[in-house]
Amino acid sequence: MNIIKRIIVTGAGGSPSINFIRSLRKSPEKFFIIGLDCNEYYLQRAEADAKFLVPYANDKLYLPVLGDIIKQTRAEFIYSQPDPEIMRISEARDSLKAKVFLPAHQTIKICQNKLASYRIWHKAGIRVPETYIIKTPADLKKAFVKLGTPVWLRAIVSYGGGKDSFCTDDLKVAKAWIDHCRGWGGFSASKYLSDRTAAWLSIWKDGELVVAQGRKRLYWEFGSRAPSGVTGLTGAGVTISDPVIDDIAQKAIYAVDKTPSGIFGVDLTYDSSGIPNPTEINIGRFFTTHLFFTEAGLNMPYIFIKTAYGEHFPRLRKKINPLPDGLVWVRGMDFLPILTDTGNIENSKKELAERISNLG
Repeated sequence: MNIIKRIIVTGAGGSPSINFIRSLRKSPEKFFIIGLDCNEYYLQRAEADAKFLVPYANDKLYLPVLGDIIKQTRAEFIYSQPDPEIMRISEARDSLKAKVFLPAHQTIKICQNKLASYRIWHKAGIRVPETYIIKTPADLKKAFVKLGTPVWLRAIVSYGGGKDSFCTDDLKVAKAWIDHCRGWGGFSASKYLSDRTAAWLSIWKDGELVVAQGRKRLYWEFGSRAPSGVTGLTGAGVTISDPVIDDIAQKAIYAVDKTPSGIFGVDLTYDSSGIPNPTEINIGRFFTTHLFFTEAGLNMPYIFIKTAYGEHFPRLRKKINPLPDGLVWVRGMDFLPILTDTGNIENSKKELAERISNLG
């Protein structure tokens, strides 16, 4: 008799986690999904077998509440999607009563800091856009002189979605933007490359590549509503198999971790010479549109779980870019509206309050 795996998914009401859950539902196994979210409204749309509201990751009660839910639900494994929760769970991985399959904690720290990863790639001789930390208006002025225009501004730690990123050729506007974001010391300025981007999503185990698939982004959904045009929401993507991207992405990964394990999603932007430059690694999590690959026949969340459990999964045609080129995924929002009521929302808040009270 097959034992049903009991898996916690955090950020369960967001598009990436919903796509993770949907992928597992499309696998040959049955799973008991325990959905956690720190937003009482997002929690309502989680496609989980059990749902629990949790504090934000930076709350001192986050880990006690998580531990209590693990005990109550007999959860065996945790998949976390939001970057702050990945960091917090990674820090506590040895004390949790459920397994994780995450990269080394130091690797997570590096990849969640864009300046730290840039410096490592630059030192390794990987082609990356020239980048400077901006601590003062004088630093900003110097960056404009050295980089030329336009200049790409972004928060060093932004937790995805292109938050606070901004592109401008006007020094005064750039200063006003950093003032507005209160970003002095927390922003970097980079040479602007282009609007052509790609991503290379991969799973590793003890330094060995399990599977990887390349994808180009065709446009950002709601790009016109963001100052930089970058929203972190892919409107359409297309499968690709490009040996250049394959090589650069692997070099970028090995530069930050000699024995990678878990999920590494490399984002790349093409420069004026047509060379893809790594700009960040989305670490320990899948990018939002990974359901694209599942529907096309490559169920990476299922492969991830099987790898984490040390189990075999169906043999792949090849490890790198097993999907055919030219498959296009066109999307808007990943879920239909859900009909719920304020009672359900208030009940989840009440349940969290009672749980915290019981924890003392």
